Amino acid sequence: MHELLPKAAEIRITQKPGRLNARAFDVVDQLLLFLPKRPSAAVWRAIPDSQRMRTAMAKRRSDDIPVLQTRLSNQRQTHVVAATVTADTSTFELLSNSRKLIAAAGGEKAGTLGICVVGFSGEQQQAICKAATAAALAAGFNLPSYKSKASPAGIRRIQVLGLDEKVDLDRIIAEAHGNNLARWLTAMPPNKLNAVNYAAILKDLATRNEWQFKRFNTKDLAKAGAGAFLAVAQGNDNDSASIVRLRYRPASKTAAPELSLVGKGIIFDTGGTNLKPFASMLDMHGDMQGSAVALGTLLAISELRLPLAVDCWLAITENRTGPNAYKSQDIVTAANGKTIQTIHTDAEGRMVLADTLTLASREKPRLMIDYATLTGAAVNAITTRYSAVFTNRAKWHPRLKRTGEGCGERVWPFPIGKEFLTDLKSDVADIMQCSPNPYGDHILAGSFLAEFVEHDTPWVHVDLAASSHKDGLGHIPTEVTGFGVRYTMSLMLDEQILQDH
Repeated sequence: MHELLPKAAEIRITQKPGRLNARAFDVVDQLLLFLPKRPSAAVWRAIPDSQRMRTAMAKRRSDDIPVLQTRLSNQRQTHVVAATVTADTSTFELLSNSRKLIAAAGGEKAGTLGICVVGFSGEQQQAICKAATAAALAAGFNLPSYKSKASPAGIRRIQVLGLDEKVDLDRIIAEAHGNNLARWLTAMPPNKLNAVNYAAILKDLATRNEWQFKRFNTKDLAKAGAGAFLAVAQGNDNDSASIVRLRYRPASKTAAPELSLVGKGIIFDTGGTNLKPFASMLDMHGDMQGSAVALGTLLAISELRLPLAVDCWLAITENRTGPNAYKSQDIVTAANGKTIQTIHTDAEGRMVLADTLTLASREKPRLMIDYATLTGAAVNAITTRYSAVFTNRAKWHPRLKRTGEGCGERVWPFPIGKEFLTDLKSDVADIMQCSPNPYGDHILAGSFLAEFVEHDTPWVHVDLAASSHKDGLGHIPTEVTGFGVRYTMSLMLDEQILQDH
């Protein structure tokens, strides 16, 4: 395993369905308890030591998180926190409340976290359990730390109690692995995750997961005519930039891709010649989160052994200043032959994605999805609670929105199209990189990228406005969210969007 990859021990999950008893709680250090809004007498009778909990619950408002907080009278003094769930509780609320319960239960010694769902049946019972497990797996994962004193270990074991029957958690675990990898890489310092190390990590992951690995260096990309990517890369002081292609093929190794995942991997973004101010540059080691999300999604698909042929294309470079850095008013030629008039060097994400989308779409996948921390305009439009989505299949807008509501990683669709290209009309090239006018830049960026998708490939562009959210988002407790892995898995497995093609 590459030295920069996480080495945390796997959190063990066990399930004990059936009737609850006091002994079931004796091995639990913290207990997450999920109850109906108004628990019946039968619900309380099903819970050991329930009188203590009823008393604690009476002291709080019914919408508090947690709605009760107490300790059991067992030897471990199990710390109990609870939330209530109604029939109309959304997936996002369920995930968020699970995260809040874990935070309320935390701060104590590492050990076993119990999840107990009482008073529900069928799909709702399973949905609550899955949301709580997802939150626990996110909370139990530590991001990179370089402190001289190691961080204390988090959750070591998850014990699921009281369900009618065991629930299949394989997908939740795979999605957690993908999200944790995405967050780990995004949080890594830029002097650790440089372009050389990133490519080495990808090669290591490819070997361990039996993916095909191909790295296109700058010479390869020059032969391919990828001038848009190379314009950004030319500011580097070395030849470390590349586009990496990973291939997951569960059946024929030569199968055409059904799904292509494309990620923006700007491992540090200074803004280039149009230099960012300090506050805007401070966290730009995270500008590669799009590539990390694409990679994490590939890992989740691979771990579940989904019967899909998947390509993953990652555009990896820095956006530097210096004598060789590209400039405003440069004219470059992209891989599809279009000439681009550069306007602002901090619009580098759409440059590297333009060539990567072209190369990926030439493989004629049935669907292509790209992920990028692309525009501040998306954040201005919808805050960091949602991410923006764009597609060249406008009829998909309701499906894309519905997928986000269903999985809790919420998105909002925006239009793209030829009408917006009038704002990118150039007098000296085929298209301007961006408009000097700041209005609607997320829409213009999506419309620009659409010009580099070949063969009318069905395509979704995710502008990751929700890639970073203070105090966490949904079930994720860290500011770095890894948004997109869970969304894409839901798009594939719940919405089954590939069945339309």
